[in-house]
Amino acid sequence: MTEPVEQSTTSSTPLLESDVLRTFVAIAESGSFTRAAGQVYRSTSAVSMQIKRLEETLGRSLFVREARLVRLTPAGETLLGYARRLLKLNEEAIAHFLQPALQGRVRFGTPADVGTRILPGLLALFARSHPGVEVDVSVARSIDMIERIDAGELDLALVTVGNLGQDDSRGEPVHSEPLVWAGRSGGIAALRSPLPLALASPDCAWRRQALDALDRIGRHYRIAYSSEQTSGQEAAMIADLAIAPYPASLLRPPLQCLDGQYGLPQLGDYRINLLRGSNRSEAVDILAKQVIAAFVEYRNLRGGRRAEPNEETRWHAG
Repeated sequence: MTEPVEQSTTSSTPLLESDVLRTFVAIAESGSFTRAAGQVYRSTSAVSMQIKRLEETLGRSLFVREARLVRLTPAGETLLGYARRLLKLNEEAIAHFLQPALQGRVRFGTPADVGTRILPGLLALFARSHPGVEVDVSVARSIDMIERIDAGELDLALVTVGNLGQDDSRGEPVHSEPLVWAGRSGGIAALRSPLPLALASPDCAWRRQALDALDRIGRHYRIAYSSEQTSGQEAAMIADLAIAPYPASLLRPPLQCLDGQYGLPQLGDYRINLLRGSNRSEAVDILAKQVIAAFVEYRNLRGGRRAEPNEETRWHAG
């Protein structure tokens, strides 16, 4: 007697993966595939492949790609609501069954440049993986953070290498990239004489590299704008009041790299070290490892490429 064939209980309905939904939400909220890639720690091509597979699974186009922005289609807007609820439900389920394995507090310091570009995504990931750990973030000058490390007020700190009076042998090297001349695209500040500069305080490594390089070639300059924050230097450059030394990966339109033009000298590299305080708890060690990994991914996303003359970097524009 022939046995009846049992029907499969496995559903043929495709499943939406949390990682893919997280990428989708990041693109929707940032308006850029490239910015979203930095937030989820994947390459831009990997993010594009995730969205392509998601669109194939749903049979709908989710984004309209424009020159400098991506925006949601009507189907994408509908999915965004579902995606946010599914991700929150997933976090609630995990939190219900898993008690935080790691507890504690980490006091973390960073300068207001590359560190602040990396920190948002890094801290979001750390909060999801270690919800029992509090991270207190301070943004200050490298010199100040070294003093706070020595005073036991910080557990970890990113510091720029090369500042006046600073012991650069301290800490672990975690990042290096070209320091370039930057100015407004189509601007005339670099044509002026003396050359107008936007710089930080006299102990700043970028300032010293720029002035030493100009002195070596006998180029006349004046300090037209002083600011302790990179946002202040950006404002002066965008207004075409001055040019400034700047890490290549921080350039974004309307700023461009001026290296190779106007007789400007090479500046060398911008370097960052990671310093640890006396607190060597497990939470501190884990965050330190994630900081190092985040810088590796930061460099990989940019392919280690140098900004070319007359080229506006486009990773911020998507």
